[in-house]
Amino acid sequence: MLTDATKDAIRAAYARLKDGLPGFRPRAAQGKMIAEVAKALATEGGAAVIEAPTGTGKSMAYLIAGHEVARAQKKKLLIATATVALQEQLVERDIPLYLKFNGVAAKVALAKGMGRYLCLRNLRMAAGSLAEPAQLGLGLDNDLALWAKPPAERDKQALNRLVAAFDRNEWDGDMDRAPVPVGDLLRPMVTTTSGGCTGRRCAHFMVCPLFAARRAIGDADIVVANQDLVLADLTMPSGQDGFGGVILPRPEDTLYVFDEGHHVPGKAVDRGASEVYMTAAVRQLSRLGRQVHAAYSLTDKDVLGKLALDAGDAKLQELSDALEELEKAIRLAWMPAPDEIEPVYRGSLGQLPDAWVEQARLLELLTGEVQRWLVAVRRAVVEMSEGGPTQEALSRELGMGLERIGTQLATWRAWAREDGEDAPPLARWVTLSGDRQLVCHASAVSAAGLLRQVLWGNASAVVMTSATLSAGGNFRGFADAVGLPDDAVTLSLPSPFDLAAQAQLEVPLMRALPDAREEHAQEISDWLAANLDWDGGNLVLFTSRAKLDRVLQLLPIDKVRRVRAQGSLGKAQLIAEHIADVEAGKGGTLFGLASFGEGLDLPGKLCETVVITQLPFAVPTDPVGATYAEWLESRGRNPFIEVSVPEATRLLTQYCGRLIRNENDTGRIVLLDRRVVTKRYGAGMLRALPPFRRVIERAA
Repeated sequence: MLTDATKDAIRAAYARLKDGLPGFRPRAAQGKMIAEVAKALATEGGAAVIEAPTGTGKSMAYLIAGHEVARAQKKKLLIATATVALQEQLVERDIPLYLKFNGVAAKVALAKGMGRYLCLRNLRMAAGSLAEPAQLGLGLDNDLALWAKPPAERDKQALNRLVAAFDRNEWDGDMDRAPVPVGDLLRPMVTTTSGGCTGRRCAHFMVCPLFAARRAIGDADIVVANQDLVLADLTMPSGQDGFGGVILPRPEDTLYVFDEGHHVPGKAVDRGASEVYMTAAVRQLSRLGRQVHAAYSLTDKDVLGKLALDAGDAKLQELSDALEELEKAIRLAWMPAPDEIEPVYRGSLGQLPDAWVEQARLLELLTGEVQRWLVAVRRAVVEMSEGGPTQEALSRELGMGLERIGTQLATWRAWAREDGEDAPPLARWVTLSGDRQLVCHASAVSAAGLLRQVLWGNASAVVMTSATLSAGGNFRGFADAVGLPDDAVTLSLPSPFDLAAQAQLEVPLMRALPDAREEHAQEISDWLAANLDWDGGNLVLFTSRAKLDRVLQLLPIDKVRRVRAQGSLGKAQLIAEHIADVEAGKGGTLFGLASFGEGLDLPGKLCETVVITQLPFAVPTDPVGATYAEWLESRGRNPFIEVSVPEATRLLTQYCGRLIRNENDTGRIVLLDRRVVTKRYGAGMLRALPPFRRVIERAA
């Protein structure tokens, strides 16, 4: 529990920050958050969910409380964020400020996923392939090819620059700080995945950027990581029936703070999602077979993994035939209309036709056998003492092949298993890709079960925080989504700003509702042309690319020329140009989708009007959401009221948060969706929004 000594240390740390930080303003909400974070983290198995609006000072609150409790308990403080931007802000600004003003020393490590670090082995191989493209089968047009297509000159130059920068110690291998832009073709060639990595057996292990970062994590007092990496670590088996502590500190020795916590449910669901592109899977098995032949030849072994080469070939062929049989069965049973843009077959309540399930059971068996054999084949290649570049290439390719096999196995296991009686079913569905390839999918529909298993019952203590976690102070939706323990603390802090004086929420009179797509798009266009302050800073948010594009088509051309639309340039460049124009007095208007509705910081005149064109309800055809909704309905519950409305309310609050970023900001939020006035649920959504002045136009 929280001792008097720790309480005194927290108070002293807060006092030093208050006295030392220029322009510091004491805020009651920040003080309350410090107290609740400290209480939760000091309790073994403690759990708290804290909603803290913009301006609360979240990061300093959890740093002061979290670090002092961690020091007292001799544990690690792990801060998990959803964005690289917040990780960098913490490591480069917030944590150094906290340590400086408190006069304490702490080792800080930034932990990122494997794909964000240079793989020195792959860099050397790629650079070597430029010099001698055909050397030892590392060139084009073979099964160990590095390049998917001949490299462009800019890729060659970038590759040479990466080599030079690393060799001169000008760069530490962090891909987010690469000395040159690394394109989509080159990036996967100079990074690696867990399957492609050979760990301590790699010749470059001692200078590997990834393992240098991992060693820093082991020594650190404060670890800053992304949520994907934390969830990946927590779901890795460790020891007998345990999870986590493989990459990051052991959960039982760690105090977790999840900032941007509203992302956790979605990211946790994504951890358990898998898919198989059927045609590609068959093609990859054929390529894998040729690589296995190379492995038997290179190791000079007749038997690997208890299989002779011809027996292994037979296993691969049997698996390939079973994949083709399942594809044939699906195509015979499901014939989507030719004009369907995104055809989907979804199993109602997750249930697929019996014939498909039987095929999936066979595929689970065969894929498991192939996986076990390939593990042995790759191990034999990796453990060779003198295999040269071919050994390195084979190790990488077989490792990535194993990853693909693992994804297939997860999919067939999900298709073959029976759902539990009291838990939501898995979502199982089939789609057609753009090239009309069948894709088989599976996913959990809720993160609750997973997080109960690997987080809440495993970690020393956990705090989740964000500006928006509830629907007007009601945490039920978020609590259900993350499987929050019954004894967890939930707290919604008030905004430190005078929102009623600083901003107003307008709901203009509109004739059309969003389901009348063309009429609503025309009304949005008309309203923007006539009522937007085109000489000011504006952010216009859409829920779909189609409506954004249609409104642009309908706007007068002189207005279109003044719009910067998401997707026309990179996000950073769009925002930089917007800022430059507003500061030059020209005005600027950004058109954006959901990603512009959160995390965007445009204070003052950079954003004085936020227009929300439509309530952000989830797409009803999403197979994961649709399966969960069906399950709730089957239990006599209302998914629209329990899930859709609270989530839309949370997102709407998030979008409103783009306007007032500090005490001096003023402006207006305009909602061009009359459902908040005409629908029964609308009144509750309006009440849940921050206390802006309301200006709601009424019909005569």
